[in-house]
Amino acid sequence: MTLVLHIHPETPQPRLLRQAVDVLRSGGLIAYPTDTTYALGCSIGEKGALERLIRLRRLDDKHQFSLLCADLSVLALYAKVANPDYRLLRAHTPGPYTWILKGTSEVPRRLMHPKKRNIGIRVPDHAICQGLLAEHGEPIMTSTLLLPGDEFPLTDPVDVRNILDGQVDLIIDGGFCGLTETTVISLAEGDGPEVVREGAGSLDGIF
Repeated sequence: MTLVLHIHPETPQPRLLRQAVDVLRSGGLIAYPTDTTYALGCSIGEKGALERLIRLRRLDDKHQFSLLCADLSVLALYAKVANPDYRLLRAHTPGPYTWILKGTSEVPRRLMHPKKRNIGIRVPDHAICQGLLAEHGEPIMTSTLLLPGDEFPLTDPVDVRNILDGQVDLIIDGGFCGLTETTVISLAEGDGPEVVREGAGSLDGIF
């Protein structure tokens, strides 16, 4: 059975956040709400949980994974970024963006693109996400809850429970999310921003 926690989207209950992080720390795979859509997440070093996520979404070895981060203070540990790009990130975080950057040796190889060695960085503007990250004390590996054959990510917590029961260890019901995924901006090539996917984040001020 999958544990379901009903966590308030604006004032998350600390006791429930601690319970959710206990699942992450024990190697669990969770489904949780963000400032865009629902997502799947696990602790960075949990290979078993990551493999379950890959099977659930039927991802290939070229999939671009992302790290959910509380802020940009951990950026230097996990990614390489030039000063002009850092200013761009700072102006647009937190928010509905995923930033593709060159990863450092601190990022497990299985999370990075096998050839490009890139990693996605995501700083969400969502109280549950920020509460999880504060309690966890480190980034969370994250991936949009978009299942094989579906056109849109899951956004209704009832659908999330009905479809994922028994397939993940925890579902955080934080109410409805949106249908639009993050805007993905690549800064990995070092020659300015490149729009990989236009989504919920505005392109105003990116260029």
